[in-house]
Amino acid sequence: MKKLIVFVMVWFVSLSMAMANYLLIPMDEAQKNHLKAYGIAYFTLKQDIELDWLLNYRGGSFMLKYNPTVENELSVRGVSFQVISDAQAGAILAEIANPEANMDVMKLEKAPKVAVYSPKTKQPWDDAVTMVMTYAEIPYDVVFDEELLSDVLPKYDWLHLHHEDFTGQYGKFWASYRNAPWYKDQVLEYQTIARKFGYSKVSQMKLGVAKKIRDYVNSGGFLFAMCSATDSYDIALAAEGLDICQDMFDGDPADPNAQRKLNYSSTFAFKNFKLVMDPYIYEFSDIDNQQNERKGLDEKTDFFNLFQFSAKYDPIPSMLTQNHETIIRGFMGQTTAFKQRLVKSDVIIMGETRSIQEARYIHGTQGKGFFTFYGGHDPEDYEHRVGEEPTDLNLHPNSPGYRLILNNILFPAAKKKKQKT
Repeated sequence: MKKLIVFVMVWFVSLSMAMANYLLIPMDEAQKNHLKAYGIAYFTLKQDIELDWLLNYRGGSFMLKYNPTVENELSVRGVSFQVISDAQAGAILAEIANPEANMDVMKLEKAPKVAVYSPKTKQPWDDAVTMVMTYAEIPYDVVFDEELLSDVLPKYDWLHLHHEDFTGQYGKFWASYRNAPWYKDQVLEYQTIARKFGYSKVSQMKLGVAKKIRDYVNSGGFLFAMCSATDSYDIALAAEGLDICQDMFDGDPADPNAQRKLNYSSTFAFKNFKLVMDPYIYEFSDIDNQQNERKGLDEKTDFFNLFQFSAKYDPIPSMLTQNHETIIRGFMGQTTAFKQRLVKSDVIIMGETRSIQEARYIHGTQGKGFFTFYGGHDPEDYEHRVGEEPTDLNLHPNSPGYRLILNNILFPAAKKKKQKT
């Protein structure tokens, strides 16, 4: 009798599972770990299993055909999910397909190969992107100037620029940290690489790297940058052929007429900016909204709004803004935010501080590729200072600020799914 009961129970579970043909990973408030959910999406793609990204449905949920391996991984990583029937999945897709619904389905097909541009020497600050990829269990390779100058970028689908200075001014840390061991190590590392590749100055070497990145994006690559890597990158491109570094950085004076010689047509995102060439001022240009320009915003009052885009007609910005919250806590960095008047007209502003019209999160196309720039240093540490401990993401598993980073990592995997008529 007991054997019969066990048999019936196993048969019933198997029958139920056969009828429950899909896994739904909600990304609204029901999700207990949003960040690890992206890692599950990446894991699924690595298993050569297709995944649907349901834009604007329950915070940008994921759905896939039932797979026991993925279900087990969801349980192991503590990610909320539902097992639903084929009929329930069909009803969700029908709701999304309604022309009046601002929703759509993006099919994710292949796990992107990810690279992070970061120096080999230890830096006295962390990097939000590498921290969240590690937490979400998304693999990545670290590459730096030597690798980029040796043309490794075509191997990768997505490139993140770590907190970096592409102008050759060593992050403009000279005034405060020129005697610090980490600063001296950085200068030595950069100068050694420059000599190895035949450059007489670090600024020239960094420009060479910036041009390799430009070629990568023009050929169809995906570029993501945060903090000082955003504006310093565009400044380096605009200043090609000019000396904008003072003598403590490269051994000779800067060109006093460099400002009027800048070529804004070479930049990705910014126009008409003015350089800050004083080595004692911790800014590269006026692109960044400095704290005294932000009208008294502080940790309690600093928020920015995400724009809502048409999922059916503007799928790219829709993907990049998927979130369970539309008002995001602000956070500072060497480059915190971008003056909207200095953002090129063809660049999409996806997040802004409305009260002072500053852009926080922007996206654009360059050649066949794409770029996204995100102001600030750490979405869960308002004023992250040099030498502070890294953020513990176990304390922030539902961070909407970090979700914006992870949206970008999945972007290269996306292909719009044709709805059945």
